[in-house]
Amino acid sequence: MHIFVSGSLAYDRIMDFPGRFADHILPDKIHILNVCFTVNGLAEKFGGTAGNIAYNLSLLGEKPEILATAGKDFERYAQWLGHLGLPLTGIRVITGEFTAGAYITTDKSDNQITGFNPGAMRYPSGYTFDGIRGDEAIAIVSPGNIEDMLAYSRAFKDRGVPYIFDPGQTITALSGAQLAEMMTGAALLISNDYELEMIMKPTGFDRSAILRRAAGLITTLGEKGALLVTAAGETRIPAVPVARVADPTGAGDAFRAGLLKGLVTGEPLAAAARMGAVCASFAVECLGTQEHAFTLEGFWDRFHTSFGDGRDSAALGA
Repeated sequence: MHIFVSGSLAYDRIMDFPGRFADHILPDKIHILNVCFTVNGLAEKFGGTAGNIAYNLSLLGEKPEILATAGKDFERYAQWLGHLGLPLTGIRVITGEFTAGAYITTDKSDNQITGFNPGAMRYPSGYTFDGIRGDEAIAIVSPGNIEDMLAYSRAFKDRGVPYIFDPGQTITALSGAQLAEMMTGAALLISNDYELEMIMKPTGFDRSAILRRAAGLITTLGEKGALLVTAAGETRIPAVPVARVADPTGAGDAFRAGLLKGLVTGEPLAAAARMGAVCASFAVECLGTQEHAFTLEGFWDRFHTSFGDGRDSAALGA
């Protein structure tokens, strides 16, 4: 089955400031702020919503098509994706721009200052779905270029391709009408609890109204797990215990990948969501969104430890 993952590709450039930002900011001079923080080096990591989801799907044995844009500095990322066996045919390279980049500086109090350059993400990737039938594909529309998000959600509906709508960081850039359009006809709307409130405000929809437009709603709740809501009722998905929490940043994208894998292999929605929780647990144990790794055997060992035995593992031959 074809898996289409639309969203962003980005370099995450992470810096560590050995002091505290507050010690270098004068409250009575905030209107003329001019500060410089000397950091202890820089670590560059591969990131972006589409890249992160595709990475986790590759760990689960899938080769999704990434639909995104990248820039003139994409070569290192392209080599990484090629190493994972992921196709590059859905990625449009904008030679006059840099790949999107987040510049994240964290101080000793875990405060962060982030600068984000959308770069190539300003441009649509413009993928066409010629010959794709609804019964042979599944997709996720995750945060990325707005034009792509609108065009791809329409294309999936036109072709009968089930898709997950994941507005995430783009919520504030979307109008209520655009959010309503993209959730209407989606197989699932997925967000965290804060984002859900941000979705409900401009649309005027409560959960019942959302479920009249999307077939299901998944709300991730961090260490409290997730809540799956459909017309049939609610299912709590507990978080999976981890050895340590090193970085929760990539957990949401990992959850989405595990969820997609479950849906592709025909698991019931609740079981697929539990697979998402297991995948997310590996992500939080490592610093960086594409630094963790696991085998299918290790994945299913953790699944069974957390959720008991079930037919879910048969889909992967575990």
